[in-house]
Amino acid sequence: MHRHPEVDLKRWIIEHDYERKTKDYIKIKHMQQMKTSKLTIDRFDLFTIIFDILISILGSLVVNRLIPILKEKFIKAQLWGHDLNKRNSTEIKVAESQGVIAAGIFLILMFIMIAIVFSEHLHPESVFPHNKFVEYLAALLSICCMVLLGFADDVLDLRWSVKLLLPLIASLPLLLVYFANYHSTTIILPKPVRPYLGQQWNLGILYYIYMSMVAVFCTNAINILAGVNGLEVGQSIVIAISILIFNLVELQGICWEEHLFSLYFMIPFIACTLPILIKNWYPAEIFVGDTLCYFSGMTFAVVGIIGHFSKTMLLFFIPQIINFLLSIPQLFHFIPCPRHRLPRLNPELNKLNASEVEFKKSDLKKLEYLNNDGELMISTINFTIINTVLCWCGPLHEEKLSRILILIQIVFGTLLTFFIRYYLVKFFYDS
Repeated sequence: MHRHPEVDLKRWIIEHDYERKTKDYIKIKHMQQMKTSKLTIDRFDLFTIIFDILISILGSLVVNRLIPILKEKFIKAQLWGHDLNKRNSTEIKVAESQGVIAAGIFLILMFIMIAIVFSEHLHPESVFPHNKFVEYLAALLSICCMVLLGFADDVLDLRWSVKLLLPLIASLPLLLVYFANYHSTTIILPKPVRPYLGQQWNLGILYYIYMSMVAVFCTNAINILAGVNGLEVGQSIVIAISILIFNLVELQGICWEEHLFSLYFMIPFIACTLPILIKNWYPAEIFVGDTLCYFSGMTFAVVGIIGHFSKTMLLFFIPQIINFLLSIPQLFHFIPCPRHRLPRLNPELNKLNASEVEFKKSDLKKLEYLNNDGELMISTINFTIINTVLCWCGPLHEEKLSRILILIQIVFGTLLTFFIRYYLVKFFYDS
C-alpha cells in the first residue's frame, strides 16, 4: 500500500519546520545564556577568594593549636605508635591519626564557604545555581566519607582489599552528580592517532569506570609512598600547590568556573595541612595516619573530576605512578610483600638503608615455572621509590631522604607536568 505523495510532502514539511524551529529555539536560548552568564571572575568571586584565604589562615592557626592538645588524648585512647627509624624508638609514644584534625577543620571551613559562595543567589530575583550547589555538596560528601573510612582504617587496621573498595563507595556521590549535570563521556584523541581512530571517542560507561579508578588511585597512591617523616603530608602539599597554580593560570580560560571551584578547596587544604607538616617533619612529633592519605587523595580526585582536569591532575601524580609501577610485583604478590616496606635504620651511622625482604623460592606461587629449587633463599629490596633512592644514593639521614623525595615530587610531579601541559600538549592536541 503506497502513501499519497501529497501526504508524504505535508509530513516532510511538518518535520522540517519542527526541526528548523527547534534549532532556532536552541540558538536563541544559547545566546540568552551567553548574555546572562559571566565570562570571567567578578568582584564577588574575588571577595570569595579573599574570604577563603582569611578563614584558611584562621583554620591553620586552629589546627596548630589543637595538635598539642589532642595528641595526648589520642595517646590515652591507645592511638599511638613508635617511630621505628629512631635510635630511641621504643621510649617515645607518638600520637597516630593526627590527619583527622586537619580534615575536620578543613570540612568546617568548607561548610562556612557554602554560605559565602552561594550568598549572591539568595535574593528572590536571582536564579539559584542548583547544579553547582549539588556539586559542592557531593564533593564534600565524598571527602567526608573518605575521612571517616580513613580513620576507621587507622583504628581497625583494614585489609588491602577493603582499602581498594572504600574509595569506590566514597566516589559514588561524585559520579552520580557528574552523570546528572554533565553526562559527557566523549574524549578527544591525540593528533597522531586521529587518522586511524578518529578525532573523538564516546567511552560511555567506561568513562565512569575511569573516574572511579582515579578516586581509587589517588587515595591509595599517597598511602603507598610513605614511611618517612613528613613524606605523606609533604607530597600532598606539593600536589595541592601545583593544582593551585594551575587553577590560577586557568582562571583566564573558558573553564574558569571549574577552576574557581577547585581554588575553594585547595586554599583551605594547604592551610590546614601545613601545621601537620611542621609537626610531622623530622623528628616527627605526630603521625598523620591513613586518614590524611585518604583525605588528601579524595580531595584531589574531587577537584580533578568536577573541575574537568583529571588528566592534568594525574600528571601531578607522576612520582606516585612510578612508585605504583615499581610496587606491582609486591602489591599483586608475585613477590612476598611485608606489612611495612619502610627503610631500616643503621643505629651506628644514624642513617637509613634500603629495606629487604627474604623469602624461599617456593614462595613465588604465581611464578611456579621458577620453582626448581623450592628451598633456595632469595633476598631483594622492597620495590619502592624510597628504597630505590637509598640504593642509588647510599645510606641517608632520614631528613635528607625526605628532602630528596619532596624534590623528586617538585621536579617530576610539578615542573614536568607544567612542561607537558603548556608546551608538549600542542603537538598532540589543538590549542
